[in-house]
Amino acid sequence: MKLGTRRRTLLALGASAPIVAAASACGNEPGGPSGDGATAWGLTGGAEEAMRASFEAWNADNPDNEITAEYFANDAYKEKIRTAVGSGNAPTLIFGWAGATLAEYVANDSVVDLTEDTAALMDRVLPSVAATGTIDDKVYAVPNNQSQPIVMYYNNDVLEAAGTQQPTTWSELLASIEALKGSDVIPIALAGQSVWPELMWIEYLSDRVGGAECFNRVIAGEAGAWSHPDMLRAAQMITELVDAGAFGDSFASVVADAGADHALVSTNKAGMILQGSWIYPEFLTNAPDLVAKGGLLFSTFPVVEDGKGDPSSIVGNPANFWSVSADAAEEDQQTATDYLSEAIYDDEHIESLLSIGAVPPVVGIEDKIAAADNAEFLTLNYEMVRDAANFQLSWDQALPADQAQELLNNLSTLFLGEQTAEEFCAAMDATL
Repeated sequence: MKLGTRRRTLLALGASAPIVAAASACGNEPGGPSGDGATAWGLTGGAEEAMRASFEAWNADNPDNEITAEYFANDAYKEKIRTAVGSGNAPTLIFGWAGATLAEYVANDSVVDLTEDTAALMDRVLPSVAATGTIDDKVYAVPNNQSQPIVMYYNNDVLEAAGTQQPTTWSELLASIEALKGSDVIPIALAGQSVWPELMWIEYLSDRVGGAECFNRVIAGEAGAWSHPDMLRAAQMITELVDAGAFGDSFASVVADAGADHALVSTNKAGMILQGSWIYPEFLTNAPDLVAKGGLLFSTFPVVEDGKGDPSSIVGNPANFWSVSADAAEEDQQTATDYLSEAIYDDEHIESLLSIGAVPPVVGIEDKIAAADNAEFLTLNYEMVRDAANFQLSWDQALPADQAQELLNNLSTLFLGEQTAEEFCAAMDATL
């Protein structure tokens, strides 16, 4: 499928910002059109607990049509699933982020059309999220967990000790960085070794500087899109942050899959972090006292004072998604589609997600959110998604795989100070 064919889907919405944790596994070896039962691969960490609960409930109610699931850490999963889909040995339910990868699956007839089987479910999903799994007006992926906008988190105890407060503008952010440095803490935690968390910074900065059109030019393949003044300025702002010591001296050795980035915030070693909403459940688990006493603050990304972007626009994952493998046996496909239409976002699934601090992208659940524990964070998350002028899917998922890898490679060198902003933009123009 040519890039232009899926443009409407990819432009509208949107770091792949993956779920984190150590690998674990259970059940039989999934994958392939065996007809021995439906299978699924999911990710550890984040909303894993709710996913496990959903499958357990389904299996209890459907003993003759059980789904066997295995769970993997994010980076290991991404490599494993591409190989499995390419070889025709994918699990029945394919976990993904939609974007360019889903378009590739559709172009290669690797996944089935779910439009008819999931119509009732998709009518209940927030439109911005539902559209992400849709290509050429057909549904090939349905959301399976929470909406995952990228959020700014702050340790208010650390901010107050440094004599600063939660920044709302770019200028205030720079001032907070200086104050935190003076307090001998890392201003902003960043998992630079994993690289993908660095995407969140250029995604938000480019949007705040130039609006959604800044990245839309890249998606459209417009010549010189990366060197456009708005994108160049966003890259220059990253260099400004690095030169200011915003991320400390050791960010290149911090790994996201181990949760080491947000642990710096939890343990008062860093003042703030830009990360996905999926890490909030881990704050609840690992820093319950900080959360309980109101020491963990959160907000949307700061405004760039002279920027053209809409402050309500967000980046991240509209959700993660299930697709159904076209290589699976017909009876296993039927089990999978029945599960999607009957179990995803039923009352039990919604409550399970809310209980761990995750917000399902379902229409009309404001009252449930208001009554839940941690309602303040859940409400922020839900309203960010519901009211966003634009929800940009993470760039490493929105772009074709070859361009996405070059983006990660060049972005890493930009953050390490091995490339200037101008060199970064020129290198990325060469990928268009």
